[in-house]
Amino acid sequence: MNLRDSKIVVTGASGFLGRHVVEQLHARGVDDISVPRSKEHDLRLMEQCLAVTEGKDLVIHLAAHVGGIGLNREKPGELFYDNAVMGIQLIEAARRNKVKKIVVVGTICAYPNLTPVPFKEENLWNGYPEVTNAPYGVAKKALLVQLQAYRHQYGLNGVFLLPVNLYGPFDNFDPRSSHVIPALIRKIQEAIDKGEKKVSIWGDGTPTREFLYVEDAAEGIVTAAEIYEGEEPVNLGNGYEISIRELTLKLALLMGYKGEFTWDESKPNGQPRRCLDTERARNWFGFTARTRFDEGLGKTIAYWRAQKSQL
Repeated sequence: MNLRDSKIVVTGASGFLGRHVVEQLHARGVDDISVPRSKEHDLRLMEQCLAVTEGKDLVIHLAAHVGGIGLNREKPGELFYDNAVMGIQLIEAARRNKVKKIVVVGTICAYPNLTPVPFKEENLWNGYPEVTNAPYGVAKKALLVQLQAYRHQYGLNGVFLLPVNLYGPFDNFDPRSSHVIPALIRKIQEAIDKGEKKVSIWGDGTPTREFLYVEDAAEGIVTAAEIYEGEEPVNLGNGYEISIRELTLKLALLMGYKGEFTWDESKPNGQPRRCLDTERARNWFGFTARTRFDEGLGKTIAYWRAQKSQL
């Protein structure tokens, strides 16, 4: 797809991932980018979905109601409804408005709880997601079914991507809804600032996760929008797996924290392991993550420290 000559709408463009996707599009010479804001465009309403997709060539759907384990436990109904309704109606609106292509970004939470590692896309339907984030994961996975059905019946060119856990500047550091890396960075920094010698962490530290730097994720999404034309889902990741305990110790070292960590095993661990097979992305549209993990963590820590100093 010729992105430079396309009229593009990016939902969720003001969010963590969205602003990086917009930057990536600008870097590739794209000028005609619409960025509907949630205050003016509620994508849970069909008329709003129709309005934002009218006259567009490409839709990149990033808007989501999302958070960590705490939010998933607190508001599973909201997370299911909001994410399902936004995606279903936006895809239908793209069909009605004859959009040339729509890229929908799903979630690693869609994979079954006990998926063999590394996660391969063909294993996506081999079980139920981990219970604490299943409503969100199932809502997103339903959009893959819709895209494939619409391709077969209506010829809609829909692409579905599965990024692993993201991190980086502009992430959500709110302790009520943040994911693991920003949550740990904030906890550790607060302990440093207060001179505390112990930090309590949810779970027992054994689960493993893979993390993708947000700028790399944005590059993968835009590259897929430009090149990939298939109906099969595609993972976006870097293949680096680390336990929560190892991650915590790595952050402590990078941030200069010399205290102890206690593990609150009354809190849920979440999915036991997460690590993606990324061959499809590499073979089908040439995407490989470039940012080293320690480098990305350093940038994320620097971002939070700069933000904290302005609070």
